[in-house]
This record gives sequence, C-alpha cells and structure tokens, in this order.
Amino acid sequence: MLKIENLHAEIDGKEILKGLSLTVNAGEVHAIMGPNGAGKSTLGYVLGGRPGYEVTQGSVTFAGEDLLEQDPDARAAAGLFLGFQYPVEIPGVSNVQFLREALNSQRRARGETPLSGGEFLKLARAQADGLGMDLDMLKRPVNVGFSGGEKKRNEMVQMGILDPALAILDETDSGLDIDALRIVGDGINRIMRQPTKAVILITHYQRLLDYVRPDNVHVLADGRIVRSGGPELAHELEREGYGAIAA
Repeated sequence: MLKIENLHAEIDGKEILKGLSLTVNAGEVHAIMGPNGAGKSTLGYVLGGRPGYEVTQGSVTFAGEDLLEQDPDARAAAGLFLGFQYPVEIPGVSNVQFLREALNSQRRARGETPLSGGEFLKLARAQADGLGMDLDMLKRPVNVGFSGGEKKRNEMVQMGILDPALAILDETDSGLDIDALRIVGDGINRIMRQPTKAVILITHYQRLLDYVRPDNVHVLADGRIVRSGGPELAHELEREGYGAIAA
C-alpha cells in the first residue's frame, strides 16, 4: 500500500528526514516511536503534503501511484488521512458543514455521487454514536471550545466519515485521559482494522498500543528508522528509554 524509499526532506533549509525507508502493507498497523526532534511529525506532514516541507531525495508510492507528485487534496481523495497532534479550531464553520463538503469533494474526485444532506447525517450519526459523541457536537464550529479529548474524538469521527485507506495518526494519544484513550483506541480499531486498510501510529508512549496492537514497531531517530520489531519493542522502549536503543 505505502512504500517509502530513502526519503530525505527539509524545512527552511534544515534537513529533518535523512534516508527514511518504510513499507506498510494493507491490513497492517505500524507504530513509529522516537525522541523529540527525530522527524516523526515531519514524516506525517511530508506524506500529507503540508506546504513548506521539501523532499530533496527519495520516493513515496501509495496505492501504486507517486504520492509526492500529488496535491494534498488528491492524496486525501486517494484515501490518505492525516490526524494531527493538535487539531486546529475553525471558528464559524460547523463540523457538519466541513465534513460534508470534505467527503463530497473526495467522492466527486473519485467519480462517485455526492451524499445528500439526509444520507450524510445518517452516516455522521452512526460515526458519532460509535465514539460516544453527541451529534449536537457536530453542529458546533470545528473544535471550538472542545477539550483535548473531545478534539481527538472529533478527529476519529472525521476519520470514520471520510473512510480512508491509510490513516497517519500523529500523537493521537496526546492529552487523553484513560477513558478517552480507550474510546479513541476502540475507534481506530473499529474504523481501520480491516484487510484493505492500514495505520501508521506516531507516538511517544506505549499506552495507546495497549488498545491498538501494532504489527510492527519502528524507532525513528535523527531522521531515519534505526530499529524495527514487534509489539515487544514498544515495551522495551518504555522500560529502557530511547537513549541506548536509538544510539
């Protein structure tokens, strides 16, 4: 599904990714862990197409196509979803309005028929119910006045509605209490644990991986993956820290 080969990327002339390679197959969950400044969020931004991040070397193939040649909206329409560590607030734009426009824009790009208002509300209600969110919250401006846990839960509702093939979730566990962590973890499993989908979880801590068990865990340090293993590697990192392992 996703193949990254020798990826180098920089921002403002500073190289952050320094030869990163990674293959993610359909049906897999990959966790990427590492110290601050290692390049974890940069990887997500580069894959999502955030402006300002320049790829200087390497290649990325998604669903058989050159991802780096696509605009961000084309990447989203092709099935890529990027979840943010700090979801932004959009005053004046309701969740319902934002998500219906986003979904129908993607459907039109894929040659599919846009959903009517009634069809969309039925879908939104099902996704909100699955994450314990009142549908009235979706009528509020995007993330405005939401707690940290509500923002992350709202992002999971967005993911469920957009139904991506690949979700890249950047520190989704950040700011979550125990109950919210369980709800978000259950949401990731319900939406993305399918043979045709894949997930990249970017995280500092092992705790989310208690709920979303990864197939592979990778340690990213100084812009490249320096070690890979199974779920037991996350427990080792929790015990030992990144120092010795990432050296």
